[in-house]
Amino acid sequence: MTSLDLKFVILFLFPVVTGSLGNVSLLCRFIFLYFSGCQSRVTDVILRHLTVANSLYILSRGIPETMAALGMEDFLNNIGCKLVFYLQAVGRGVSFSTTCLLSVFQAITISPRSSRWAELKVKALKCIGPCPAICWVLHMLLNIRVPMHVSDKRNNKNITNTIDFQYCSAMNSAKVENSIFAALSLSHNILCLKLMIWSSGSMVFILYRHKQQTQHIHRHISSRSSAETRASQSILLLVCTFVSVYALSSIMYVWFTLYDKTAWWLVKTSALTNACFPVASPFILMTREQIVCRPLWRK
Repeated sequence: MTSLDLKFVILFLFPVVTGSLGNVSLLCRFIFLYFSGCQSRVTDVILRHLTVANSLYILSRGIPETMAALGMEDFLNNIGCKLVFYLQAVGRGVSFSTTCLLSVFQAITISPRSSRWAELKVKALKCIGPCPAICWVLHMLLNIRVPMHVSDKRNNKNITNTIDFQYCSAMNSAKVENSIFAALSLSHNILCLKLMIWSSGSMVFILYRHKQQTQHIHRHISSRSSAETRASQSILLLVCTFVSVYALSSIMYVWFTLYDKTAWWLVKTSALTNACFPVASPFILMTREQIVCRPLWRK
């Protein structure tokens, strides 16, 4: 193993270990609070799905990349390659959608209690349960084509139109007839980005107005208001992190389409860039927001 390979082992092993521990710790925390008889917030359901999606992506992308950096390039067969890349695509897509849902529902939760917003809050509370499940089904169907373009390196004879991931190979999507799926994915991404920008802007405006209205009060702010403010701030930071990582990933995708034969450093850099958000999100939520136990019998 060369020194360069050792560096990549460390680079991939660090996000796999830290990201897995962070997401599992956050998920266990939510489960513990649930079985302890604590009152859950409306966004906790989405956070649990986000944590599972992030863990799925980290494990399905980070472990194969780490093993490939260790020199084990042919450890997956054809079915294994298809399954790993399918799990990566579904996990990343669900993470995208649930982050959007999280920001939208939080904006609705802290919105003013006017008649219009009150009616919207009631409808949102009814939809919050099935929405994450719909995201999973949507991305499982949307990414059904991914296994068709992935194979192990032993079965792939066309080396001029593929991306080499060391452990598997994938056909370059820019040269595949997939305009319908590309249009669906692009429409979904643009819609989610617009919703995240709208909800983030709404939260900033609502929090600013709340701060202006409570400046004359001498630290007599209710604990509920403080908790909602902390939750909104953490979600805003989460959305900003996601948008930044998504912008970098989009640049990487453009580079993929420009290269006839993708450079190995571009593949590795893209993998590390895409892993940034799943690794960072649980620590943002745990450090910026105090997840406390509120008994169900208290109001």
